[in-house]
This record gives sequence, C-alpha cells and structure tokens, in this order.
Amino acid sequence: MNAETEGVVLKHIKAVNGRKMILLFSKKYGKISAATGGSEKGKNRFALALKPFTHGRYDLFKGRDIFNINSAEVIKAYYKIGEDVEKYMCASFILEFTERILPENMPSVELFRLLLDFFDLIEARKKKYATLVIAYQLKAIQLMGLAPELLCCVRCGAKEDLAFFDVKQGGAICVGCRNNITGSDDELIYILNSDIINPLLYFLGNNLKSVGHLALDDTISTEIQDIIREYRAYHLCIKEIKSEDFLKKYQGG
Repeated sequence: MNAETEGVVLKHIKAVNGRKMILLFSKKYGKISAATGGSEKGKNRFALALKPFTHGRYDLFKGRDIFNINSAEVIKAYYKIGEDVEKYMCASFILEFTERILPENMPSVELFRLLLDFFDLIEARKKKYATLVIAYQLKAIQLMGLAPELLCCVRCGAKEDLAFFDVKQGGAICVGCRNNITGSDDELIYILNSDIINPLLYFLGNNLKSVGHLALDDTISTEIQDIIREYRAYHLCIKEIKSEDFLKKYQGG
C-alpha cells in the first residue's frame, strides 16, 4: 500500500536488521516506525526531510510489519531552533514529551497541528521559552481528555476559596477540603494562588498561538512546571524525560 502524508521526525531509532529507522509523527497514521531508503546525509531533499524540527511530506509504502519511506521532501524547516542551545533543548523536550504521549498507529491531527504551532512560536521567540513549553504540555494533556479541573473544587464542587491544587484528584481544591485531608492523601498538594491559576486557565482556554506574546515570571514558571511534572507522572505515567534535566537549569527562561 502506497500513501502520502505530512509528518515530523520524532527521533532516529535503533536499526532493525541493519536498516535505518526513524520514529515519525505522521498526520495520517499517527506515530509510526519507518525504514528509510537513500542517504540521510548531505543536503538533498530526502536527507533534509529526515532531520529534527522539520515539517515534511513523506511517500510511504506499508509493508507487512513496518512502513518504508520511498521519498521525502521538506515543507518547512525550523532551522533557527538549532541556533540557540536553550531553544534547541526546549524543542527537544517537546518532541520527547510528544513521543511519550502518542500511542502507536493512532492519528491525532489536533496534536500534530499543535506541534507545528509550537515550532512556529519557539523559532520566532527570543526568550522565556519555558512559557511555551508549559502551554504546550497543558494543551496536549487537554487534547487527551485529562485537563485539570480549575473552576471548582474537585472534591466538593465549591467554586470559592480554591487555594490548593491536588495532583492525585486532578485539579483545584478548596480550603475546607484541604483542611480535611490527612495521611497519604496529603501528598502532591500544591498552593494555588492567582499567579498560578490565571496562567493555567488562560493556556487551557485559548489556542497555543495566543501564548506567543506572553512570558511568565521566573518563579511562577518554576512552580507551574513542578505541578505539571507531577501531574503527568501521576496521570500519564511519564516520570522522566531525558532532556528535562537541562530544562531545570532554565526554568525561568
């Protein structure tokens, strides 16, 4: 079966039987493993389409077990991402995060578009990349149907005095419920103030492109990233992402 699809290379993976393989986030088929043909080096159209941070068009042949890439060409190359180390590592983190949340062979057009929007924004951005990283993760989690509840207490439904965030329960909790929590349920609860909840509500209520002009305060950025880290670990079982150690050094940037 031959097919054409847009896609983004998530990573190069270990060769199988000597064949060169990539993990491709394709618009039509979702996350797929694909064997590459031709040279991946140099500056020909095929080689450029297999580089990180490139939106490409791929001509695929579906074999019995895997896809094969017959040809490929670049739609847009986000080469400026690689010109800044911090920007590059933030974008690498997003690719790794996206790969971790994507199931095999399941299309997700909305997430595909979200990833391209992220590339557009971070390539043009001059500083405060962590704001985009936070917003992307929240929007991706939202697309998966796992967005946190922030408008009412997840324990009693109250809409007032939402002063804490309960990771295990998946959202905000009021002061009264917080005071009644003891034992092991007391874990993974964070203070929730307006400086934290307002950005979260904005990110979840607007498209990613609207975040382009926003920049979080360094301290708030760090606090929100800590919450998201625990949230995705608990609800998505994504505890460690290799490139995250680097991001921790730039949590305010």
